[in-house]
Amino acid sequence: MTPTPSATPGVTREFVGLDSTTAHRAGSGGHPCQGLYYRGVGRKPRVAMIAAHYQIDFSEHYLAEYMATRGVGFLGWNTRFRGFESSFLLDHALVDIGVGVRWLRDVQGIETVLLLGNSGGGSLMAAYQANAVESHVTPLPGMRPAAGLADLQPADGYVATAAHPGRPDVLTAWMDGAVVDENDPVATDLELELFAGDNGPPYDQAFVRRYRAAQVARNEAITDWAQAELARVRAAGFTDRPFTVMRTWADPRMVDPTLEPTRRPANMCYAGVPEKANRSTHGIAAACTLRNWIGMWSLRHAQTRAEPHLARITCPALVINAEQDTGVFPSDAQRIHDALASADKSQCSIDTDHYFTTPGARTEKADTIAKWIARRW
Repeated sequence: MTPTPSATPGVTREFVGLDSTTAHRAGSGGHPCQGLYYRGVGRKPRVAMIAAHYQIDFSEHYLAEYMATRGVGFLGWNTRFRGFESSFLLDHALVDIGVGVRWLRDVQGIETVLLLGNSGGGSLMAAYQANAVESHVTPLPGMRPAAGLADLQPADGYVATAAHPGRPDVLTAWMDGAVVDENDPVATDLELELFAGDNGPPYDQAFVRRYRAAQVARNEAITDWAQAELARVRAAGFTDRPFTVMRTWADPRMVDPTLEPTRRPANMCYAGVPEKANRSTHGIAAACTLRNWIGMWSLRHAQTRAEPHLARITCPALVINAEQDTGVFPSDAQRIHDALASADKSQCSIDTDHYFTTPGARTEKADTIAKWIARRW
């Protein structure tokens, strides 16, 4: 497709729609893998980045035009699971990302491909690189591995920005430890109620320890139920069933700024005031299926945790933390940095929010990445 001008002068963008090894063009005409490729007008970059997420649309990622003006190509890429997180299958998502990596190399002639792991994409892109280096991702029980999973092309570098250590980890850190009945969103253990004045904020360390243990126990209890329920419905001839997970805006750090102090605003999360958001239907994992829980959110079983993948990554790596982030914290960035097996790895922080919307933050981020690239490639 012919490139068209973007909103930024001197930058063009091109729509890319491609089949995957395990999914083809839909009857209505849409390709399973879609995205936008950005580059400077008249430029043919040698280095390009690719960004993807579990289900968020990254085709118009805010960093794309910033990198294009710095001579770096940028493919904002979507797998078939954009907007369909409850259907997510990791092995199939990885082959979809592989389609984008191959397109950059084979069609655009890119010599150096860098993975951008932004927010939830941090663990997803880590899984891609790790499996490309050492095939280890397995399908859900009873399913065949995605065709092409063992043929992924490794990237040359990995950048994690405002990223958390994986879907099970971030969900567990955010989920309300005071929930006592998954079928009753109102039922609460008042001794663990985060929003009850008697408990805080500020919260003492003993309360935080009990609360964190309850969060883990809640994740494990849902896993126990999901496995048993999956066996039950399968025995009746069903393949799966949907369910909901409520109250997932309740990380104590969201409410109490004295816990892991940063420059973030107090008593805020991505969905606003945590106490109100926690009672809404807009939390992560709100729409699940049994298989989706086991494969995406379960601490025990999901392969969407970053650290096992990061331990297989040896390419140059950069970790960028956002100091005003209300959902990802410095300890998350440190976990990612420490888990990387790369000999060449570095980290930095920028004083901004999760989406780098404060004045000058996106420019600083793009400059940081561009300088990191220039020193290596």
